[in-house]
Amino acid sequence: MTAKRIAIIGGGPAGLMAAEQLSHAGHAVIVYEAMPTVARKFLLAGKSGLNITHGEPYERFVTRFGTAADWLRPMLDGFTPQDVRDWADGLGTETFTGTSGRVFPKAMKASPLLRAWLKRLEAQGVAILTRHRWIGFDGNACRIDTPHGQKTVEADAVLLALGGASWPRLGSDAVWVPWLQAQGVGVAPFRPANCGFDCAFSETFAERFAGEPVKSVTATSAVGTNQGEFVISRNGIEGSLIYAHSSALRDALQKDGTASLVLDLAPGRTVDKLARDLERQDAKASFANRLRKGAGLDGVKAALLRELIADANRLDARRLAETIKALPLPVVKPRPIAEAISSAGGITFDSVDENLMLKALPGTFVAGEMLDWEAPTGGYLLTACLASGRSAARGIEAWLAKNG
Repeated sequence: MTAKRIAIIGGGPAGLMAAEQLSHAGHAVIVYEAMPTVARKFLLAGKSGLNITHGEPYERFVTRFGTAADWLRPMLDGFTPQDVRDWADGLGTETFTGTSGRVFPKAMKASPLLRAWLKRLEAQGVAILTRHRWIGFDGNACRIDTPHGQKTVEADAVLLALGGASWPRLGSDAVWVPWLQAQGVGVAPFRPANCGFDCAFSETFAERFAGEPVKSVTATSAVGTNQGEFVISRNGIEGSLIYAHSSALRDALQKDGTASLVLDLAPGRTVDKLARDLERQDAKASFANRLRKGAGLDGVKAALLRELIADANRLDARRLAETIKALPLPVVKPRPIAEAISSAGGITFDSVDENLMLKALPGTFVAGEMLDWEAPTGGYLLTACLASGRSAARGIEAWLAKNG
């Protein structure tokens, strides 16, 4: 195949993966990135330990993408979690699987992996132009705002990998939405994903316990039940356990106007055992002491129980045990999308073909979080971004082969 000129708009994981695939095939690839450096969200995520993928069985892994699971499946089949690990290893980044099943680089940082990746891309001839912001189309050409003024870029194929709507300060600001909609591309409204929630906590509770972790609890929502911890924030709740249930809580709020996360504050103890232990407590003892000695609850857990159940101290042992084991925690609304780890919504599936080409714009492809899918944290987001970038690159190759 004759080498073609490919413009990739966006220097995140999806765009860089497409650049790697296309440059390896011999094409001339230029990546246009609006920010001063590429992969800023990737680097931020890696500061506390980069989740590169997840080590659970693949058939379970591919179910983690909700309603988009079947649509994403061919892309993930083409770049599986094991392929992600092999790719990282090829860049000199050894990985390991943590106790949670999450896969991390042994260095626990994103920067060494990114440096090696950029070095490989440079060796393959990829040009990366930072502070080059895409501002729409001029006919079939891309309009780019550069430090030296605007210019138009002609290419044989274009890949848009501009991210979703979370963390706009890192570049994912969704300003592209009206430009694509004007071209007839369907875009589902963006919503926060993997986010915290506002709760109607009292001022006293919020002031006293903001920043306090609520450890070793089990949470249940429409997506299932899992154990972990979360944090009381000034406005409500946040943390990994909350993010795992955020899609269910968000969707319930949108559909019904109300939503609650059901907490088990004493996992590992049955209702019967808890009731017996509480019953044995001295009736004259303070409620705080009865909770501490009978249920092992003190500090923020005990305060949360009293905050949510005003008459908890009047409940008999059996009813108190049942409440501790199934405490409804109502949420008011998701935190703003700018604070969310990721976003739901984006370009609809019926707006692209099987090669991720926009039906309304032949020769223009899309990948990553621009598309309408979401996933929990734990390596799923990054894996799907990489897989969609690889899939879009293959789609570009197929389209170029067919169209000369």
